[in-house]
Amino acid sequence: MLTLILTIFVLGYLAIAFEHKLNINKAASALFIGTVCWALYITDLPDLLPTEAIPEWFKLIAEGGSQADVPLHYAVDAQHLNQTGEIASILFFLMGAMTIVELIDVHEGFALITDRIRTKNKRVLLWTVGVLTFVLSAVLDNLTTTIVMVSLLKKLIDNRNDRLVFVGMVVIAANSGGAWTVIGDVTTTMLWIKHKIGSVEVMGELFLGSLTCLLVPLVGLSIRMPGEVETPERLPSAVAKNIQPWHQWLFLTLGLMGLLFVPVFKTLTHLPPYMGMMLSLSILWVVSELVGRTFDEETRTTTGVNAVLKRVDMSSILFFLGILLAVGALSAIGTLRATAEWLDVVLPNRDVVAAVIGLVSAVVDNVPLVAAGIEMYDLPMNDPFWMLLAYCAGTGGSCLIIGSAAGVAAMGIEHVDFLWYARRMMPWALAGYLAGAMVVLLMQ
Repeated sequence: MLTLILTIFVLGYLAIAFEHKLNINKAASALFIGTVCWALYITDLPDLLPTEAIPEWFKLIAEGGSQADVPLHYAVDAQHLNQTGEIASILFFLMGAMTIVELIDVHEGFALITDRIRTKNKRVLLWTVGVLTFVLSAVLDNLTTTIVMVSLLKKLIDNRNDRLVFVGMVVIAANSGGAWTVIGDVTTTMLWIKHKIGSVEVMGELFLGSLTCLLVPLVGLSIRMPGEVETPERLPSAVAKNIQPWHQWLFLTLGLMGLLFVPVFKTLTHLPPYMGMMLSLSILWVVSELVGRTFDEETRTTTGVNAVLKRVDMSSILFFLGILLAVGALSAIGTLRATAEWLDVVLPNRDVVAAVIGLVSAVVDNVPLVAAGIEMYDLPMNDPFWMLLAYCAGTGGSCLIIGSAAGVAAMGIEHVDFLWYARRMMPWALAGYLAGAMVVLLMQ
C-alpha cells in the first residue's frame, strides 16, 4: 500500500508540474492526491493500533490510558482533526489576505503608487521598479505585487524586449521581498503558523539576505541597460468616476495597516494568525459598506465585498488544501521522517538540505516542499534551519519562470518564454540566491 500511495503522489505531482501541458488545473490534481492518499492510508490500517506505534498526543484519547490500544476510529478522528485544524488556519489566513488585497485594488489604492512613476531612464526605472516591488511584496505578497507591477510596466514601457527584462526583475524582487516577512510569501506564512519562525526574528535574520538576493541581479542588469525607455501614449486614468482620491488613500492605508497588524495581534493575544486577519478584514468590510453608500449603484456593486469575494482565487486555495492533505498523508505513513533520516546521512549539513530544497523549488512548487520540510524535522522555533529554509524556499523559485507563483503570474500576463528567462534571467537570479544564502549563513 505504501508503494501505491507514493506512486499516486508522484503521478499527481507530475500532473501539477505539467499543468499547462496537460490543461488540467493543478488544484484538481492536488485535491485528488490529497484525498486518495488519505483514503488508501486509512484502509490499510489495522482495527487496533498499539500505543507505542502512534504519537504521544494520540494516547491522550485512548480509552483506558496510555497502556491501552487505540481503536481505529479514535485514531483516525484525532489525526484527521489535527490535520484539518492546521490546514484550515492556513487557508483562512490566505483567504482573508487575498480579500483585503482585492478590496484595495477595486478601490484603486495601488494606483496611488504606480501613477507616480514618471522617469524614462532605464537604470533609474529598473531600480525604482525593483525596490518598489521588494517593499510591496513584503507587505502584501509576491503574487499580488507581481500582478500589480507587471500591469504597471505595460503603461511605462512600450518596447517588449525592454519590458521583459523589467518583468524578470519584478519576479526576482517579488520573491526576495516576500521571503523576509511572515505575510510576504505563503511558505514563510506556513512556517510562521506552524510556530517554526517568529514574525520579528525572521525580519532580523533574513532582511539582509533577501536584500542581497535583490541587489546582485539589480546591479548586474542595470549596468547593461543604458538609455531611455520608449513609453506608450498616456491613456486617461482608469479610476472609476465615483472613486475619489480620499477613497483610494483610505483603503490603501487601512489595507496595509490591517495586514501589518496581524503579527502584532498574534503577539499580543497568542491567538492563531488567521484570527488577526479576520479582524482586519471585518474592519475593512464595515468601512467598505459605509463608504459604498456614497457610490452609485453600478460602482457599489463592483467595489463591495460580495463582488470582491468573487475575485479571490479559490483555485489557489483548493490547491493548497490538496497539497497539505497529501503531505499530511506522507507524514502519517512515516515517509517524510524516513526521508529526513536519509538526507541526514547523505547530506550531513542541513544548510545544504535547505539550499537544495530552494533550488528544487524552481522546478516544483515550493508549498509541498516546505510542508514536507516542516514534517521532516523536529527542531525548535527560530532554529537556523527554519530561517534558511524560509529564505531558500522563498527565493529559489526565481531561478526559473515556472518556479514561483510570481513567475507563473508574469508568464501568464506577459507570455514570457521559458527559455528566454532561463537564458537572460536565471544566471542573475541564481547569483542573487547564492549570495543571499551566504549572507544568511554568515549572520547565523
